[in-house]
Amino acid sequence: MRPAQDRVGTILYLCASVVAAVPGVLALPQRAAPQARAGALIFAVDPTQSAVHWTLGTTLHTVHGTFALKSGNLQLHPSTGTAGGEVIADATTGKSGNDGRDRKIHKDVLESARFGEVIFRPDSIAGKLEMQGDSAVQVHGIFLLHGSEHELTVPAQVSLSGDHWSGSAKFSIPFIEWGLKNPSNLLLKVDHSVSIELELRGTIQTPGP
Repeated sequence: MRPAQDRVGTILYLCASVVAAVPGVLALPQRAAPQARAGALIFAVDPTQSAVHWTLGTTLHTVHGTFALKSGNLQLHPSTGTAGGEVIADATTGKSGNDGRDRKIHKDVLESARFGEVIFRPDSIAGKLEMQGDSAVQVHGIFLLHGSEHELTVPAQVSLSGDHWSGSAKFSIPFIEWGLKNPSNLLLKVDHSVSIELELRGTIQTPGP
């Protein structure tokens, strides 16, 4: 009879161990990290369909110009309001339609031979980003110009359609306050801020698990 009693005792002990372990199993993380990653959106910028326009006021006339975009990849997390990535413009491509003026801007103001890129790196987004249709958001980040970093909040309009997106933003850069040379002279005075207009287009991607 003793062996049978021993077997019954062993079975009861195993059952009790399983019951005791159930709360610990239920308390384990339920793959929260993959769900968080699935909520991230990657906005790839197509430089061929995007543009940077700038406008600078002077005492004689208003100067309009452009820069070409080199690349862009924005990572947005609508559920947390965090952001990452960067948009890079090629400082050496700045043009205003006047060769002499452009040479002076590149040499004396931008010093584009030394500082060949203008970069915006977002770190947070405020406002509701609609998964389809139009949204108005505020994007905060770091603007890198002429080798120095500056905080900047950019109001942006974003439109999502399927796996494509477009966005536009208008803001001002106080370039003289940020340390760039003032190009004014006795005959011509320029504004201390330059107006920037971004037009971005590209595709939307979701990262894999």
